[in-house]
Amino acid sequence: MDVVLVDEKDKEIGLEEKLEAHKKGKLHRAFSVFVFNSKKELLMQKRASKKYHSSGLWTNSCCSHPRKGEDVKKEAEKRLKEEMGFSCNLEKKFSFIYRAILDNGFIEHEYDYVFFGKYDKNPNPNKSEVDDWRRVSLKELKIEIKKNPKKYSPWLRIIIDDIASLVN
Repeated sequence: MDVVLVDEKDKEIGLEEKLEAHKKGKLHRAFSVFVFNSKKELLMQKRASKKYHSSGLWTNSCCSHPRKGEDVKKEAEKRLKEEMGFSCNLEKKFSFIYRAILDNGFIEHEYDYVFFGKYDKNPNPNKSEVDDWRRVSLKELKIEIKKNPKKYSPWLRIIIDDIASLVN
């Protein structure tokens, strides 16, 4: 799979194979989905242990990379269904750029679109993508991240305060 390379203003500048982009730390387009229930608890997933990076870490509801020429929101909705087994309306909240060195030497350097959704039922996760799931209040999550940061994905640790400020 190719990822869409972009500049700091989200202008497309090319394509790169996903693993190569992560090895070289090239800035590319991505999305992160945060689904809350009516109690404002975040639906989290534990990334599958066989993922090539950040495996076994707790993270937001879903995340991935849009394909070239595709609408980012539609790609986020599609990926949420593929990973977590349900659909809900997503709303773009903001975008941000981050760079993080991952556990195996890969580099996440992403222009990340952040979407929120609401869903009260239990998910039906794809076992090849997700090892486990849970719901947690953002207050509890922030405490857990401070106590055990290595249990959480780097992008979640970077963005948690911004997410909390939009929900509370």
